[in-house]
Amino acid sequence: MYGKLAGMTGTADTEAYEFQSIYGLETVVVPTNRAMIRKDENDKVYRTAKEKWDAVIADIRACTERGQPVLVGTTSIEVNEFLSSELSKAGLAHQVLNAKQHESEAAIVAQAGQPGVITIATNMAGRGTDIVLGGNIERQIDAVRSDESLDPEAREQKIAGMRAQWVKTHEQVIAAGGLHIIGTERHESRRIDNQLRGRAGRQGDPGSSRFYLSLEDPLMKIFAGDRLNTIMVRLKMPEGEAIEHGMVTRSLESAQRKVEQRNFDIRKQLLEFDDVANDQRKVIYEQRNELLRSDDITETVTAMRHGVLHDTFRIYVPADSVEEQWDTSGLELALAAEYQLKVPVVQWLAAEPNLDDEVMLKRILDAADQVYAEKIALVDPAAWHQFERNVMLQSLDSHWREHLAALDHLRQGIHLRGYAQKNPKQEYKRESFELFETLLDTVRKDVTKLLMSVQIRTEAQLEAAERPPELENVEYHHSSYEEALEGGEGATGSDGQQPKVNALPKVGRNDPCPCGSGKKFKHCHGRLS
Repeated sequence: MYGKLAGMTGTADTEAYEFQSIYGLETVVVPTNRAMIRKDENDKVYRTAKEKWDAVIADIRACTERGQPVLVGTTSIEVNEFLSSELSKAGLAHQVLNAKQHESEAAIVAQAGQPGVITIATNMAGRGTDIVLGGNIERQIDAVRSDESLDPEAREQKIAGMRAQWVKTHEQVIAAGGLHIIGTERHESRRIDNQLRGRAGRQGDPGSSRFYLSLEDPLMKIFAGDRLNTIMVRLKMPEGEAIEHGMVTRSLESAQRKVEQRNFDIRKQLLEFDDVANDQRKVIYEQRNELLRSDDITETVTAMRHGVLHDTFRIYVPADSVEEQWDTSGLELALAAEYQLKVPVVQWLAAEPNLDDEVMLKRILDAADQVYAEKIALVDPAAWHQFERNVMLQSLDSHWREHLAALDHLRQGIHLRGYAQKNPKQEYKRESFELFETLLDTVRKDVTKLLMSVQIRTEAQLEAAERPPELENVEYHHSSYEEALEGGEGATGSDGQQPKVNALPKVGRNDPCPCGSGKKFKHCHGRLS
C-alpha cells in the first residue's frame, strides 16, 4: 500500500528482528542527547504475592520519606485499584492514572515529579509524557499570566518567585535520586517494560528503576516458577526474603523473549495468510480501476463473452473428440436457456456431416456477436457502455465480498489439515487460488448471461405495451336473452324448471329421523337435505 515505510520510537530495538523479517526495515539505535545515568536495579523475586506487595509498599514509603517521587507501573486496572487500596490502608497519599480520569490525567502527570509524590499508572495511561523533576509549573505560570486582578509588575514578581521555588524543588528531587520507577510485574513484552523504565532518566536526569516479582505472577508460573521455588526451598529462605541476582533478571528476560517469539510467529503466520488475499486483492482492484477509468469496455466484454461461450461449447463438444461424443442438442438448449442465443447447431450438422468443431464454434461466436450488435444498435452507444460498466462493477463487487467470506471460512479450519500430514499454508494457498479462479469464472459468466439476456424495447413498443386494448366488433351472447330482458317475478331458473319443494316435515338435527331407522336426523336423511 505504501511505497516507503519509516518510523521512530524509543523502544523499537527489541522488535528489530520482526521489523527486518516482515517489513524489510533496518532498526538503527540513535544515541541519546545526554548520557543516560538512570540506575536499573536487578529484579526482586518473592515466593508469594503478599510478600511482593509488602516489599513494594515498603520501597514506596522509603522513597517518600527521603522526598523522592515514585511512579508505580501495574499491568491492569484491577491491580492498579488493588495497590491503591493497599496504599490507602498504609496511610500513603497517592494519585491514580488508569484511563478513567481523562480530565485530571494531564494535571496528575504534570505534578508527578514533585518531592515525595506517589503516582500509580497502568500501561494504557501516562505514556509519552515527560515527568519533570520538581513538577511542571508552566500551567501555574499560565494561570498567573491570565489573572487580570494582578498588575503586570506584580504578575512578573509572582512568576519569578514561582520559578525560584521550582529551582529549589528541582534540586531537592535530584538530590533524592530523581524519579524512581517500580514495576509490580514483568510484562510479556520487554518493550512495555522499557516504556515504563523510560519514564525516568530522561534528558540526562537521574533516576532509578526496579521490578518486584513473585512466583505467583502469570509469567513466572509459565517459565520459571517451579525452578525458582525449588531453589528457595533448598536455601530455606525466610518469609519476606527475595532473590536478587543478575542471573534471575537474565532468566526472566529469556522467558520474555520466548513469549515475544511465540507472538511474533502468530503475527507472521497471520500475515502470510493475509498476503494470499492481498495478492488476489491487487488483481481485483486493478481490474476495477481499469473499469472506472475506461469509457468503452467493448473489447473486454467481447473477450469475456467469447471465453464463456467457448467454455460452454467445450462442455458439450469436447476438444479432440469424435462426432459420436458431441451433444449438439444439449448445446442448443444450453445456449438458448442461459444466454438467449438460438442457433441451429443440429441443423448445421445435419446439412454438413463433416462440419468441423472449430467452424461450429466460430459460427456460434459470430451469431452471438450479431445478436449483441443488434441490441447496441437500438440504444445510445454511450448509455450502453455505461450500462456494461455498471453491470461488471456490480458483479465484481458482489462476488468479491462473497469470496472474502469464503476465504475467512477456509482459514478457520485449514489448520486441521496438519493432522493429515499436510502443510496448512500450502493447502490454504492452493484452495484459495482455486476459489479465486472460480470467482473470475463466475463474474465472466454472470456478466455475459445478463448482457445477452437483457431485452431492449423502443419507446413505441413501451407505449404500445402500456396502452389498454381496444374493444372492437365485440358480440354479447346470453343463454336466455329474452328472459334476462324481461326479468320480473315470474322468471324461472336458467334451465326453465320450477324450484324444488321439500316434502319432508321440519325436523330438528338431533331429533329421530321420521323414516323410522332409529338414527338421528343429521346422521340419516338430514345429510341428504
